[in-house]
Amino acid sequence: MVKTYAYGFPKLGKQREFKRLIEGFWAQKVTEEELREGIKELGQKREETYRKYVDAFPQGEMTLYDPMLDTALLFGVYKANSLEEYFELCRGKNALEMTKWFNTNYHYLVPDFEGREPAFKVCEPVWNRHEGATENVHIIAPFTFLKLSKGLPEGSFEGALKELTKALVDYVNSKGFKSVHLEDPALVMELSEEEWKALVEAYSLLSEVKGEVNLFTYYDSVDRLELLFELPVNGIGVDLVHDRGENLEQLKKIDPRGKKLFAGVVDGRNVWRNDLFKTAEVLRELSEKFDVVITNAAPLFHLPVSLEGATLPKELLQKVAFAEEKLKEIKLLAEILEGKEEEAREWVKGINNKFGEIKAVRERVSALKEEDFVRKPSYKERVKKQQEVLNLPLFPTTTIGSFPQTEEVRRVRLLYRKGKLDKESYETFIRGEIAKAIQIQEELGLDIFVHGEFERTDMVEFFAEKMKGIATTGNGWVISYGTRCYRPPIIYGDVERDGVMTVPEIAFAQSLTDKPVKGMLTGPVTIIAWSFVREDIPISEVAYQIALALKDEIRDYEEAGIKIVQIDEPAIREKAPIKKRNWKEYFDWAIKSFRLCHSSVKPETQIHTHMCYSEFGEIMEYILEMDFDVISIEASRSKGDIIEAFEKVNFDRQIGLGVWDIHSPYVPSAEEMKEIVERALRVIPKENFWINPDCGLKTRRWEEVIPALRNLVKLAGELRKETN
Repeated sequence: MVKTYAYGFPKLGKQREFKRLIEGFWAQKVTEEELREGIKELGQKREETYRKYVDAFPQGEMTLYDPMLDTALLFGVYKANSLEEYFELCRGKNALEMTKWFNTNYHYLVPDFEGREPAFKVCEPVWNRHEGATENVHIIAPFTFLKLSKGLPEGSFEGALKELTKALVDYVNSKGFKSVHLEDPALVMELSEEEWKALVEAYSLLSEVKGEVNLFTYYDSVDRLELLFELPVNGIGVDLVHDRGENLEQLKKIDPRGKKLFAGVVDGRNVWRNDLFKTAEVLRELSEKFDVVITNAAPLFHLPVSLEGATLPKELLQKVAFAEEKLKEIKLLAEILEGKEEEAREWVKGINNKFGEIKAVRERVSALKEEDFVRKPSYKERVKKQQEVLNLPLFPTTTIGSFPQTEEVRRVRLLYRKGKLDKESYETFIRGEIAKAIQIQEELGLDIFVHGEFERTDMVEFFAEKMKGIATTGNGWVISYGTRCYRPPIIYGDVERDGVMTVPEIAFAQSLTDKPVKGMLTGPVTIIAWSFVREDIPISEVAYQIALALKDEIRDYEEAGIKIVQIDEPAIREKAPIKKRNWKEYFDWAIKSFRLCHSSVKPETQIHTHMCYSEFGEIMEYILEMDFDVISIEASRSKGDIIEAFEKVNFDRQIGLGVWDIHSPYVPSAEEMKEIVERALRVIPKENFWINPDCGLKTRRWEEVIPALRNLVKLAGELRKETN
């Protein structure tokens, strides 16, 4: 009988029960007992879904925030004696730094060993997600945990890896787990010989585990896959979807050594239905050599829970699958191998249907020339004209884009979306909110204004609704971090604007003030990264289509008198391939798509971009090629560590390092913000330095935003006095 396994099913719940429970607890509307009981019930529902389709799955996957934090608490890196202390590490004054999980839009909390010797001791955490677990117990593997942490003393990795692996063995044996599911995606990174050696030596200790150990990799190929089959584990999970064929080639030459092969053949990151019969042939070939278990190629939490309730065109519904349907695909693959094909044939009937082609868009892309990706004149020439027009003071102050999305804003927007409020009434309400935001910014004394984005549900979904070739899902929620959710659109066809997208709101805001108001756009790479993207044409072509649509919008901004345009690209680092040897190909089209957006603007139009919560230091050379005028970057949780990256390059543009972590309700003082600025000014000339928050303010409350911005403006004023 063919065996099946699945992992990473979304914890969110079909009605976002997870979000309501956690945020209810934060708001003191849900007791700790109710929270624990609610999470337990949600976990039971997840297990019921698993059992409906597959033979086995991990136990203990349910985290209250992030599994990296749970691992740190389990092995004594941090201590939390209450749930309040647990969440303080997630979102309080001393919250851990947050960054992207590999090249996905999920954010994890980064364990930090700065100033401490790495030592590990099994602890009983305040949130024990392994309570009652016995089989396939889910744990982040030691190598991945340490590889994704920061602040390890130089030369300590090998010893720390041994110590953590030993602590893991002690934990598993003390609990009597029959089997464990170790997630080790960092093994797909480009690792040094020293790291491979440290891995093999440390993981030799896994031979002491009394139960079964299965090691899962995903998101890419493993460069030394044969070494994993030599480890004292029972099974190896590999990604056969995103591996560029490299894992499959290695498997042809590998001695199975009696290990199970968890063959990741169902895509956990994109929504397109599996070509089941083609995949079944791969599985048949592997089964001749390996003891194959059919599974997903990446955690399923990157997908919405279920197609149930999705508002998609009928033609598209026949081509896509969400997390629950991916479980179904695993089941159908097993049935094909067992000779039962009827349901599978019905499932794949519409996967090759073609629709959404726009001939004019394809012709426009094919006609692009190299000069279409180059802005003239040079930055040195245009910055002078921009300063003449804008006349900004030293340390200009601004925000990133959005202002608080209050309950009233969300309520009115929902009424409009459901057709219970007419367009004129809705637009009147939005203009009223914009007017309030402009007034608040005037009173605070900010230098560059934003309109607040009250009409926007999400920075990608909003644009998806205004472009042809992109569908929105209605109820297709995915967790980005903590309880923060978004609904990735589906890019299924050729993309172009369906009329102006943002100009009326920005122009209205500009009419209310003499201060410049930024036009706000989401860049092509981020739209791609936070969407599910078609795979029938090169991704570069999709990017250029989106860029041309944004280029048209910027032209309309200029005609409306908008002098500053911000093209947000928070995902540009995130979208980069995990292996650096594949970066050149990616950054070529990513940079060109950004430049295509703004290559034909007037010299005096100032182009901003914004990036956040990624490791940007290693891509500084690529960032500079984007040819923006001003960039804003997250710096508060990293305490300004990003500055080190600027010491290594000739950075000649203007920059705003975020001085306020907007993902926390904590309101920093001007003095706390100043610490980051003072460090930055050692490297960045004061003439090039802006003062701004880390990110948009939509998730915060006005009660937090106004005092924090007041402190931000106060800081800028103090800095100007000190430099005069």
